[in-house]
Amino acid sequence: MITLTPEAAKQVKASIEQSNAPSLPLRFACQKQEDGSLHYAMGFDDEKRDDDITYTSEGINIVVSSLSHDLLKGTTLDYVELEDGQYNFIFLNPNDPNFRPPPSVTGGEVG
Repeated sequence: MITLTPEAAKQVKASIEQSNAPSLPLRFACQKQEDGSLHYAMGFDDEKRDDDITYTSEGINIVVSSLSHDLLKGTTLDYVELEDGQYNFIFLNPNDPNFRPPPSVTGGEVG
């Protein structure tokens, strides 16, 4: 399953309003690179494919192809401030070889 944090869902909903695409699902894609790292993509998609797998998280309809599904299983999309005033979506994917859980997930202390 793919989930969105409440912060990510709030930003996706704002994007839906700005793009005037209330009925389009959010599509996630993932591809393994030659070096083993994962490349992510997401966007609103009006094309339904036979192999699509669908989810709903935080009121957002999510679509992923069966090819990307195994790479994205267990992924959480978050929306965080990486630097002062700079917010970005981040993929928290336990299948990614570069994934390191945030300290709040592991119980570690923050800075």
